[in-house]
Amino acid sequence: MSLRVQRVSFFILFITIAFFLGRWSSTVGCASPNDANVTAKTETSHENRLEQIKKRGKLEVVMVNGPTTYFVGATGPEGFEYIMMREFAAYLGVELKLHVAATVNDALALTQKGVGDITAGALTKTDARQKEFVFGVSYYRVKEVVVCDQRMIRNKSFPRSVADLVGLKITVGDETSYVETLQGIQKELPELHFNRAKEMSSEELLGLVAKREIDCTVVDSNIFAVNNRYYPGLRKAFDISESKQLSLMLRDGSEELNATLNGWLSHVERSGEMARLVDHYYSYTNQFNYVNLRAFHKRLKTRLPKYKKLFVKAGKKYDIPWTLLAAQSYQESHWDRLAKSPTGVRGLMMLTRVTAKEMGIKHRTNATSSVYGGAKYFHKIYERIPKQVKKIDRYKFAYAAYNVGMGHLYDARALARKLGKNPNTWKDLKTVLPLLSKKKYYRHLKYGYARGQEPVDYVDAIYEYHVILENKFQKKVHYEK
Repeated sequence: MSLRVQRVSFFILFITIAFFLGRWSSTVGCASPNDANVTAKTETSHENRLEQIKKRGKLEVVMVNGPTTYFVGATGPEGFEYIMMREFAAYLGVELKLHVAATVNDALALTQKGVGDITAGALTKTDARQKEFVFGVSYYRVKEVVVCDQRMIRNKSFPRSVADLVGLKITVGDETSYVETLQGIQKELPELHFNRAKEMSSEELLGLVAKREIDCTVVDSNIFAVNNRYYPGLRKAFDISESKQLSLMLRDGSEELNATLNGWLSHVERSGEMARLVDHYYSYTNQFNYVNLRAFHKRLKTRLPKYKKLFVKAGKKYDIPWTLLAAQSYQESHWDRLAKSPTGVRGLMMLTRVTAKEMGIKHRTNATSSVYGGAKYFHKIYERIPKQVKKIDRYKFAYAAYNVGMGHLYDARALARKLGKNPNTWKDLKTVLPLLSKKKYYRHLKYGYARGQEPVDYVDAIYEYHVILENKFQKKVHYEK
């Protein structure tokens, strides 16, 4: 392993552990790009920005809202760049204030106005951008990759080289580095054509490839790594660029700030004690395992008998059908009381440290504690579901909130109203939740981006297991999928 790779890996380790220990700070403030109180740059290039940050006690960062940079998850703020900036602010001993931008274009516009001290958003250091913006420390390397549907292999249209892209339907995000890359290729290969999507993220474009609405797209290698498990039918065709640096954008007068950033980064990269968790950040996208029904039926005989009485008692105490509680537990841990995910959630109900502490649980691998703690936590969420939602759907709403967070559930209900759908039925809400990952919608929502398909899949999986359990125990269950 090269020294550079080691340094990057150790850095990822550091911010990963910080995140998974649940240390996200309640001192983080967010400001919309349209906030009238957003303060533009007033300092001159001769002033020391680092000292100004310390004096005001606040590090202001323009942050792109997206799946690999910053978003609000079920347990709070998440994202690679968010964690990095949060930890750097803590190192400086100041508060972190975010100016959240919905798109890279919005972030660059704020940067041009001098808003904030740093801009972070998985920004590639390109020749064109370096002519206009001040780049600081680089913290990660990626390659741009062509991603296509693997079913194209059958009709021998799957591209193996740049020349093979001619004639294919290719779409990339507008004003991205991918446009610059493809335009460069067009100089040598003018017959290559591609479309530019203004209101679509890389994640959305990968979804279009999976649906075969387009043939291919171009994304950064780290973005593909995060999303590949959600779209297992996609395959990387080839690298379309050399290794590129993801860097932070700074403002004038940031020489000392950049030097401090560099020193801090070198320090955290040398944290060899964290080596056992190398790459867990980008390998993690979903703590839930979806297994085939054959394995489920086998475990009905080998594992469920150990915990059935426990599910029955906990379900009765918290007014939850025990088959639902058991189905959720299987979705979480496959009824393995010692289960542990790369993110650190553990036990039959896969509780986080924060949730366990909130529920008064000391030992997450204790079956009784885990099941009662999970049932108590779910009941707490269930009680917060609006009373207009009928009981048959209240459980589904609660499970969705359990997965994606109550804030995003509120956003989905508000969006449902706006789209003329019923915000109180799961039948309608499950069609709205996936829209939370589309820029066209989430840029106008209070809690911003969310991987909205996840809670839909989560609820559907739990109810699939629930139906099997109910049928096994001689009860008929009907529900709207």
